[in-house]
Amino acid sequence: MSILTRVFRTATNTLALPQPDPDVLRLARRGDERAFAIIVRQYHGPVFNYVTRVLSGDRALAEDICQEVFMRVYQALPGFDQRCQFTTWLFQVAKHRVVDELRARERRGRSALELETAPQLYLAVAPPDADDGMAAVWHAIGGLSVDLKMALLLRDLVGLSYAEIAEALDT
Repeated sequence: MSILTRVFRTATNTLALPQPDPDVLRLARRGDERAFAIIVRQYHGPVFNYVTRVLSGDRALAEDICQEVFMRVYQALPGFDQRCQFTTWLFQVAKHRVVDELRARERRGRSALELETAPQLYLAVAPPDADDGMAAVWHAIGGLSVDLKMALLLRDLVGLSYAEIAEALDT
């Protein structure tokens, strides 16, 4: 079994993102800040890991974008109509913000941070038998187009289903 298969099989078996508690979500939609704080605590790690990887390891920028994502979610939450799952909607918001950043980078002519020069990133839940081969995996993922990278990370890092990924990425 290849390292890629082991890592992704482990990821898909252990990293599926649960939906928020319906009562917490209902309270957060009504503006309850404590309920929203529970949601932020539950999803900050997965959103941060996803954004960091899409941005090729720029952790400071990823943290800023995560804050913006959760601010946008907080502002839009009263209008969340639950036609899709919360996690799908959350990652739609994250995707749109990341795409905005990538477009801004292109306009500014700023080169993306290369994975080889990026500081080591740690997953919220590390695969139990990850080894040095992971550097090659992350390097290969870094070479993908943004759309493919987002789809792969949403599946194998975040744990969304293919239907949720299609909806989150508007495909």
